[in-house]
Amino acid sequence: MTARKTPQTMKPATAAKKLGVYLDATPAEFQEGVVSRDELNALQADPPDWLRDLRRDGPHPRPVVAARLGVSISGLARAGITDALTTADINQLRSDNPDWLQREREIRAETRMEEQRLRERDAEDGSRR
Repeated sequence: MTARKTPQTMKPATAAKKLGVYLDATPAEFQEGVVSRDELNALQADPPDWLRDLRRDGPHPRPVVAARLGVSISGLARAGITDALTTADINQLRSDNPDWLQREREIRAETRMEEQRLRERDAEDGSRR
């Protein structure tokens, strides 16, 4: 007798995170149920209209906002941005280019350069051994 496999499921918050959308903006039926791995794969492969609209127009969760602005999530918090933003909001911030955004982009660039330097140093140390 073989054991029946139960489908792997996840909470809506986890599925929304994997889809890169803001959970509160998803349809009620998505928020109230569980999402199987197969359903998630289907949503990713052939997104319904609501998912395409959310990805295009938002509101977007903080990781997506941070990525689109070129800053870290911590940088958003330092700037006082804790809510989800729409694509229009993000584009407005880009065009306004406030001081905090310039500063956070510089910090992000410096952080990436330092991370790259450390990776190169570690690779060099590893090749010496």
